[in-house]
Amino acid sequence: MVDGILILNKPRGLTSHDCVFKVRKILKTKKVGHTGTLDPEVTGVLPICIGRATKVVEFLTAEEKTYIAEVTIGTSTTTEDQTGDIVEEKRVEKPFSNEEILAVLNRLTGEIEQTPPMYSAVKINGKKLYEYAREGKIIDRPTRKITIHDIFLTSEMEYKKESKEVTFSFQVRCSKGTYVRTLAVQIGEMLGYPAHMSSLQRVSSGNFTLAQAISLEDLQALKEEERVEEILLPMEHALISLPKLEISDKVAEKVKNGAVLPLPDDFIHDEELFTIFHHGKCLAVYMKHPEKTGLMKPKKVFHL
Repeated sequence: MVDGILILNKPRGLTSHDCVFKVRKILKTKKVGHTGTLDPEVTGVLPICIGRATKVVEFLTAEEKTYIAEVTIGTSTTTEDQTGDIVEEKRVEKPFSNEEILAVLNRLTGEIEQTPPMYSAVKINGKKLYEYAREGKIIDRPTRKITIHDIFLTSEMEYKKESKEVTFSFQVRCSKGTYVRTLAVQIGEMLGYPAHMSSLQRVSSGNFTLAQAISLEDLQALKEEERVEEILLPMEHALISLPKLEISDKVAEKVKNGAVLPLPDDFIHDEELFTIFHHGKCLAVYMKHPEKTGLMKPKKVFHL
């Protein structure tokens, strides 16, 4: 059975689910899951968990992510990206200075608020926002706090004289729940213009980077050569950011059975979650017991 984490370089035009379907077909296995949806037009890093590694999906979706996006200033759309219908246009009569753009990016760094776009999978009253949007409805959405760890320009500003639009690219490292297309709209608003995101590439997801990613075509070729194992990362790689607790043979049996156990006195970490390792293998993710001081309880047991 194939086990591990595949770092896929997602192509434009496929949904994340399409990618899972294709990986299942190539590897001839049903136990495949992705770690956070990318819109069809978005390219880049999509970690896919296979076999036993599907048990770590929930820990990967919480990781911070890095994107390179292009924003177009002068036009807004229904979807906040290049796929939507135009909502508003306002001609940019003269290009912005670098200082103006950098000042806006600086204001957007740190903890900020965002309102999820209508064309998104956020649920309100048991129904996804994009379902309301397709019915032509716009409903109130609660704002949420997200964190922009850093954001900076990656291209020179381009002023398009014919359309009177401005485009430039930026790289952003952000927390879970960030909508980069909404960020593009916010950049435009701060500059005094409608705006939308005109392209997006995810260059990292947690510890996984674009340099590690392979295409579906390369995966197919490796499968034909029976070399897939060469590019799969072990499940433990996904949990590398969590504190690690090594245990004895005796305790390992208890962990495998999901027992509540004493927290070692010398294991001092602020994080609530940590991994339990035995002979180089991760048996479980445990957490500090929420009600009983000095004890730990299982969050997820991986032993098969």
